Amino acid sequence: MASVANRRSLMVLYSDRVSPIGHAVRIVLAEKDVNVEINYIDEDDVRPEELNDLNPYNSTLTLIDRDLVLYDADIIMEYLDERFPHPPLMPVDPVNRGRNRQLRYRVMRDLYTAVEDIEGDNEIAAANAKKVLRDNLTSIAPAFAQMPYFMSEEYSLIDCCVGPLMWRLNQYGIKLPMSAKPLQDYAEKIFERDAFQTSLSSTEKEFNEALV
Repeated sequence: MASVANRRSLMVLYSDRVSPIGHAVRIVLAEKDVNVEINYIDEDDVRPEELNDLNPYNSTLTLIDRDLVLYDADIIMEYLDERFPHPPLMPVDPVNRGRNRQLRYRVMRDLYTAVEDIEGDNEIAAANAKKVLRDNLTSIAPAFAQMPYFMSEEYSLIDCCVGPLMWRLNQYGIKLPMSAKPLQDYAEKIFERDAFQTSLSSTEKEFNEALV
């Protein structure tokens, strides 16, 4: 496996064009302005032999940095933040770093899990998951009236994870109530970031063309 990765002099990311978690990783790369080769693998594409050799879990999202191969989104994002420290996307002190990790865990567990069902083939499960995602987002919306970013004064990895979900709400057929306006205002601010726009795949741009 290492011999395959060692042939790469440029950082490489394998990603699909539509999943929010792959989008989150690409946002981090764009925020850091990393020189990276992004190879998109669509659902119907034949997986490159190299990717099969490097990723033992048959998943697409894979980062290759010379002899290092990573295929967990959370690990990839934290690695990128440490590998390219400017601008920082994690707090400096251990307490706030722990809080940041815990909040990201909740975003993944409460929100991204719902996305899996929304994108699945079970219509009943998808309908229930849409309600769960809508209700969870509505419940946290008031917090965005107090702070500019997700429970923080500073933009962080959590925002890199939440932004892709907000970008896909129209695609998922989810409309937030008026009470969620602070969250919607926050989302528009995230969408306006240069890194967010740079990170979009051609397919993702079509999700909300009117907002670009």
